[in-house]
Amino acid sequence: MEIDVLLRGIGIGFAIAAPVGPIGLLCIRRTLADGRGAGIATGMGAATADAVYGLLVAVGFAATGVLLRYATPMAFCGGLLIIWLGIGTLRSFFAAGSARDSQFAVSSHKTILRSWATTFVLTLSNPMTILAFVGLVAGLGATTQGAQTGPYWLVLGVFLGSALWWLILVQLALTARTRLTPDVTRWFDLFSGCLLLGWGAWIAVTAVV
Repeated sequence: MEIDVLLRGIGIGFAIAAPVGPIGLLCIRRTLADGRGAGIATGMGAATADAVYGLLVAVGFAATGVLLRYATPMAFCGGLLIIWLGIGTLRSFFAAGSARDSQFAVSSHKTILRSWATTFVLTLSNPMTILAFVGLVAGLGATTQGAQTGPYWLVLGVFLGSALWWLILVQLALTARTRLTPDVTRWFDLFSGCLLLGWGAWIAVTAVV
């Protein structure tokens, strides 16, 4: 029973994390600019938020409707956060020393903590994450409520599946990083910053319209 729930949770966590959106772009950009530590911290922030939603759905909290009730204000705040991250990325591009040799950048403890925290909050505020978990995990969560440890195996599986995807993405970005010049990674800041601004504005506007 536990192994079956764990494996299903891994599949759900991987499937929800895999689509590339603002968080995937952030993970790639931070890996290129700040190194492996920042990229992994970004992914683990998303995986932790996925596990939190997995737990809320598995124990039946989603049935109260609280998640969907606050989805709109959470989405608006998430959109503003993405805009803020986009502005920060563009500032890196326009900064005087932005043409650094990013191939040898090393993540500091402060960078790692900030990468984890911002991505955790951003993933929690993503309405698509809420809807995805309500739709994909609700049925499985109901089947685990009869077992005392079932929901916790589900949450562990969701976290492992999500973390697996982010580790794969970070490794792909690191592989690309060894083949890119500092100028290319700098221009990626411009591309990702503009894209994050557009994504954030779209999410914030659609949340209030």
